[in-house]
Parts: sequence; C-alpha cells; structure tokens
Amino acid sequence: MIRHDDFELLRGIVKSRSGLTLSPDKAYLLENRLMAVARKWGMNDIDGLAAAVRGGPNEELLREITEAMTTNETLFFRDQSPFEQLQKVVLPRLMASRKEARHIRIWSAGCSSGQEPYSISMILREQSALFKDWRIDILATDISRTMLDKARAGLYTQFEVQRGLPIAMLMKHFKQAGDKWELDPSIRAMVEFREFNLLGDPGTLGRFDIVFLRNVLIYLDQPTKAQVLEKVCRQMPTDGVLYMGGAETVMGVTEKFQPVSEHRGMYRVTAGGPSQWKTPPASIASNA
Repeated sequence: MIRHDDFELLRGIVKSRSGLTLSPDKAYLLENRLMAVARKWGMNDIDGLAAAVRGGPNEELLREITEAMTTNETLFFRDQSPFEQLQKVVLPRLMASRKEARHIRIWSAGCSSGQEPYSISMILREQSALFKDWRIDILATDISRTMLDKARAGLYTQFEVQRGLPIAMLMKHFKQAGDKWELDPSIRAMVEFREFNLLGDPGTLGRFDIVFLRNVLIYLDQPTKAQVLEKVCRQMPTDGVLYMGGAETVMGVTEKFQPVSEHRGMYRVTAGGPSQWKTPPASIASNA
C-alpha cells in the first residue's frame, strides 16, 4: 500500500507537469501504473521511486512518471459524428471563406497513438479531388513520447483497427505487416507529430482553424481546463471550430467558446457570431 506522503509527492508531480488531478481514491491506480517505472529504474517498490524523486532533480524520471499516469484511450473515427461534421459542414464552410489563401490548419491535441489525426487524414485523402491546390496541415501533439513514437510508426494491432475503422478504409489504406496493420506512408506523411504539453504555450504551434481537443480535459480540474481553453482560443480565428468529447462541455468553464446547437461536441469561438456554423445548404455540404 502506497504511503500517504509518497502519494502526495507523486500526484503533485503529475499535477504540476500535466494538469492531471488524482483524488485520494486513485492511490491504487497511481501505484499500479508507477510500479513499471520503478522496476525500470531498478527499484522494488513505490517507496524507492519516491525516494529517488526526493534525492534530486531527474528530468527523465519525472517525465516517465508523468507519462505513466496519462490516459491513452483512443480509436479510429471515435464517436463518428465529429468526423461527419468535419466532412459535411466545417470543411465546406472554411473552404468557402478561405478560397483566396487556400490554407487550413487542423490541430489534434492529446493525439495519443495517432488514430484521431489519421482518421482526419483519411477523410481528406478520400476527398482529395476537392482539395486540389489546397494546403491542409494536420498537427498532432501529445505529452507522451512513447505514444508519439507509436503514432509515427503507423502500426496497429488487429484489435486497434477493428475499433471504429470501416473495413473499406482498412483494406484501402493499410497493409498487413506480420501480425499488425501498417498505415500507408502517404497517409502518415499528411500528419506532423510533435511533443507538446497542454499546460504550455500553444502560441509556439501557430494558429489553427480547427482544433480537436476531445476527451482530454476531463482529467483536469476546472481552473486548469479554463486556462487551456483560453490559450487555445487565442490561437484560433473568429470562425474557428473546437471539438470536445461527447461527455465534455465548456459551460461553466469558459466563455471563450459556445456550443453549436445543431452539432453535439462542436463549439464555435464566441466572437464568431451565433449563426456561423449552422448546417450549410445541401449544395455546399454535398461537395465535401
């Protein structure tokens, strides 16, 4: 059983470095996840890990402790509707308003092992004729180097490709590589992966027309959620679109974003006006 002072030390590290809040009833979770880190560093138990932390600054150890506590649950085309909205509503609107610049930037924040940004890139590839002469950047970020390495490799197990990925897309964009499935290199090349902590300054990443921040903030406390959302908003134009998870909301957290009533999980920048993201005419939506 983890000692109280060790739990307080380790959860404080995780909170300060990632924003993740661990309540006392999560002591068992912290102990279970950090045992692998302790063993990797030649320690027999959490007491030894905590002692090593107290012994002096070790950035690599602190990073591994933080990574071990992050949640990496993801799947292709998760919840489906955000990707349908992207295809039928958001991209057509942005293409109409950016026909001079012909440039759209998309950010997948907290991308884990890459299924979300690769889902976006497959949508774009399927509709490639519509985006001829357009530059559409997809930046995917995560705090975990381990997850980013997995995402860049584009290798997924049978279980992973069965979760949300249509069989037609599996056969078209993947090939078998031993007991795994490898995503086509041209699809992988559409996504840039970069290590980034959401507690940091997204100004270093540039501006984004579309931000996927789905099922990430649920692990943070209210003040931290508000800080992250306000920083994200500063990197978006007035017609920018934010996606959050189906169980998440900005209500009571920030006034920087407002929900789009017709599209669950989709939020507009408050300064963008109430009617900015109503469903476009069929003639526009059918072009996506």
